[in-house]
Amino acid sequence: MTKKYINIYKINYTIFVMAFEIISTLLIAVALAMDAFSVSLTKGFTQKNLKTNQILYYGLFFGFFQFMMPIIGYYIGGIISQFLASIASIIGFILLLAIGLNMIRESLEDEDESADSFSFSEVILLAIATSIDALAVGLTYALLNESIIIPSIIIGIVAFIFSIIGILLGKKIGDYFGGRFQILGGVILILIGIKILLGL
Repeated sequence: MTKKYINIYKINYTIFVMAFEIISTLLIAVALAMDAFSVSLTKGFTQKNLKTNQILYYGLFFGFFQFMMPIIGYYIGGIISQFLASIASIIGFILLLAIGLNMIRESLEDEDESADSFSFSEVILLAIATSIDALAVGLTYALLNESIIIPSIIIGIVAFIFSIIGILLGKKIGDYFGGRFQILGGVILILIGIKILLGL
């Protein structure tokens, strides 16, 4: 009887640990996805003519880079990871600052739909800028000697979902208020960059 209770305790403890790890990973994933969500929200109301496949590209790129960054941080080694993690906020800020300023410039120079066009290069830069801080997560898992694959998959999926939701919600906001949001979108991207730089 005692052995039976011990086995039940071990099973319950294992289930508890697994549940705790999943919840912890989900919380990390949500925290990492917030910048991607904010940027997607901004692009949603500034690029109101995005097609379904273009919206999916945002989700796929944001999700892919959020998936890859922890793995890169995990495998490239402690010293390099620590160095990249230390400058990740600076890189993210510079990328978002450049994209934000370009959005403002295009809005001031052009009154046509060119500022509303879809750009793969911009999507990739935004994906890098919003995911580069995930390198530190991979380094943490490496130091704890824990597997990174499943957490990275969860992080990528959450980022994908949040990005899609952000763009769709942004499009609703843009449709509701109307008008051009290009300047506001550029300012928001710059503010997100400052937030990343300050580690807020």
